[in-house]
Amino acid sequence: MPVARLLEEMNDGAAAELLSAVPPERAATLFAVMGSDEAVDILNKFDEEPRDELVATLDHEAAAEVRRLLAYPRDSAGGLMTTEIASLPMGLSAGEAIEALRRLHEALDDLSYVYVVDAEARLQGVVSFRELVFARPSTGLDQVMVPNPVRVAADTDRELVSDLIQRYNLFALPVVDGDERLLGLVTVEEAMEAIQEEASEDMAVMVGAGSEETVRTAASVSIRNRLPWIVVNLALATIVALTIERQKEVFDDFVVLAALMPVVALIGGNGGAQSLAVVIRSMAIDQVPSQMVRKVLKREFRIGVSLGIVVAGLSSLMAFVFSGGQVDVAFVMALAVFGNMALATLAGAGIPILLRSWGFDPALASNIFLTFVTDMVGFAGFLLIATLLL
Repeated sequence: MPVARLLEEMNDGAAAELLSAVPPERAATLFAVMGSDEAVDILNKFDEEPRDELVATLDHEAAAEVRRLLAYPRDSAGGLMTTEIASLPMGLSAGEAIEALRRLHEALDDLSYVYVVDAEARLQGVVSFRELVFARPSTGLDQVMVPNPVRVAADTDRELVSDLIQRYNLFALPVVDGDERLLGLVTVEEAMEAIQEEASEDMAVMVGAGSEETVRTAASVSIRNRLPWIVVNLALATIVALTIERQKEVFDDFVVLAALMPVVALIGGNGGAQSLAVVIRSMAIDQVPSQMVRKVLKREFRIGVSLGIVVAGLSSLMAFVFSGGQVDVAFVMALAVFGNMALATLAGAGIPILLRSWGFDPALASNIFLTFVTDMVGFAGFLLIATLLL
């Protein structure tokens, strides 16, 4: 059905919005011809009550399948998988397997991977088409399959699923239950969509927006998600402002400092943001285990010190020109830029790690706290150095 195929290709939220506007019976007809994984992706965008009403209108078999998939967390392998999977039983000969593949081809569109299962539906291997084609017809299927393929449990996080697919260059990854029974597979397309969704959620959370917020989210929900972090940001900015206000006397003698001060904060903020992005991305693909924390922090601090030396030299030349040749102002600028760059990169690495150790999402408003650190060092630290040395 063209309409159903069109809905499968649409953004899940947009498809859900369209289907919510049609009668439940018509929506159920469309869901019935979709792949079960695509139907579940769209149904997950509905509120619980209308979603249950829609599922209730499906035929018994389809409803049972949809409910089974809906029971898995959306960000797990079970939530991403499709149950339309090709499998062959152990015990077949190569000739019988080829004939069975012909029948499977008539029923399934995708035969990129055909898995081999035992009598209890436990995953044993994956068919090697090359070995199968060149094998003698009487050769057993177990002799031409690739045994023990990479697989994941149904509750595996989508980040690990995506990482495994990329690491082993797979088109799909089989999903099994606790008894190694084959449940379905996650395609590379679903994995890539999961990566994009994870990245967009992290980006939103980093700046204090809701991870589920889109342009279709109700304004009241967006306000409720964003306001607490805006208030936190205001409180932190107030601390910075009070600190600057207490050192305002230095401006009376060196007006040029007012022009140079934002530069220090901006440079530190940029360096910290780079470190923050690298660490959060590495944490997302599980490259920062607890035993690696000290090494990661040392690496980022070393990078910050190295960058700080270079940028401090360049910024001191700029300050020397702006101040009309005042060496002491240039020296203050160099110290402030060096210190802010070194601390900003350390903070960019440390803030998400610290949040994780406290049980929070590592990306949770990290940018807000990083901005506070770089502003405090960039503004207040710069003025403190100027007060002591000028």
